[in-house]
Amino acid sequence: MPSLPKDRATVAVAAVEALPDDPACDAGDRRFMARAYELARSSVAHGNHPFSALLVKDGKIIFEYENTIYTTHDLTQHAETGLIGKATQKFDPATLAACTLYASTEPCIMCCGAIRWAGIRRVVYGTTSSQMSRVIALLLPPAPPSARPPVPLEIREVFARTEPAVKVLGPLMEAEGLAIHESYWPHDPVLQANMAKQK
Repeated sequence: MPSLPKDRATVAVAAVEALPDDPACDAGDRRFMARAYELARSSVAHGNHPFSALLVKDGKIIFEYENTIYTTHDLTQHAETGLIGKATQKFDPATLAACTLYASTEPCIMCCGAIRWAGIRRVVYGTTSSQMSRVIALLLPPAPPSARPPVPLEIREVFARTEPAVKVLGPLMEAEGLAIHESYWPHDPVLQANMAKQK
């Protein structure tokens, strides 16, 4: 498939500025987010979207997972849902409730549902989903407001309405996450196919 125009990718890189770190995050959160970004890059290397998640308990990583939607041909295999699907088979509810889930990018509504039902009470995300959406939008041709995708629902709003006990922190180290997205999305096969149809 043809690649997206390089000038659009350059615009995306230049136009999306990282948000400041959530001041509630600490040095430990930064260390584990660095690992989440490593896994997001690994996910791309394995042929999938640039997303990852990991579980941390008592300062140690107990489980990691990458997005696998392309390699499994299963659209529900986001990093967070995949991680929780495996982790709930391995760990009891008390262990999960004592964990922090680190996500390289702000979890979607589906993933928030999995987090809620797993009983995880603390979530830290790296890149804001609305910022990632801006990267993608800048790669696409201009569209009228009626044709633009909706703004993603923020994780804080989802949990405020469904499970207020969940503590949400983020964004964190967003510049690193945006660089991963800016590198990946110009080459995503679905995005390329959509671009080709619009030519």
